[in-house]
Amino acid sequence: MKNFILGLAVLSTVLMKAQTQIIAHRGYFQAQPPTTENSLASLANAQKLKVYGSEFDVRMTKDGILVINHDEHHGTMEISETSFKDLEALKLSNGEKFPTLKDYLKQGKKDPSVKLIVEIKPAKTPEIESEITRKTIKMIKDMKLESQSEYISFSLHICKEIKKLEPGSKVQYLNGELSPEQIRKEGLDGMDYHYSVFQKNPAWIAEAKALGLITNSWTVNDIAVYEELKKQGIGFVTTNIPEQLKNK
Repeated sequence: MKNFILGLAVLSTVLMKAQTQIIAHRGYFQAQPPTTENSLASLANAQKLKVYGSEFDVRMTKDGILVINHDEHHGTMEISETSFKDLEALKLSNGEKFPTLKDYLKQGKKDPSVKLIVEIKPAKTPEIESEITRKTIKMIKDMKLESQSEYISFSLHICKEIKKLEPGSKVQYLNGELSPEQIRKEGLDGMDYHYSVFQKNPAWIAEAKALGLITNSWTVNDIAVYEELKKQGIGFVTTNIPEQLKNK
């Protein structure tokens, strides 16, 4: 009987580890009350929800400050062509100041159980991409957040730079055109693709898992799509509705 109970406990642990994990896309900004994506409040909401991780976007200002913003523009200002002083004069829609990467990491450090999913956005040249990558990794190291941070990017150059600078980090590619075998050959840890890519390539999740790669999908805001990906054994989904998918 004791062996039976022990076996059930082990099986339960295995199943729990196999469950699809939830990542809040740009934080949990559709909470009640709603807030602004990529804000400190959205990250705090994701931490309260206790999901696996919270994703956010890193860009660099004209004067070399790392900031958090999805779009190339903050208001009408192009971030890469504008000084931080001018950018911070325009607050976020929730009234917060325009967040720096340092601000975001300080909030992230308050809850080590929630991973920081760091998306480094592509830049105008490989040289600028390398600079942003180098500065991002240095700041994460300086704040001793290496074990809490994972990386994603649409730029293959950025992904490979991260692995070169921080070989032990988890790095996933976002763009969607590389097969699991190609991801492995590039030396990356996984694929984080739009769900339509997996719909067009239904064998890729199983192939990736067989190669020991991480599988993630964005931006999964449809419960039916989530259930289908989950049936295929996907490891993670990134979503704007983390509270709805968390207990599915």
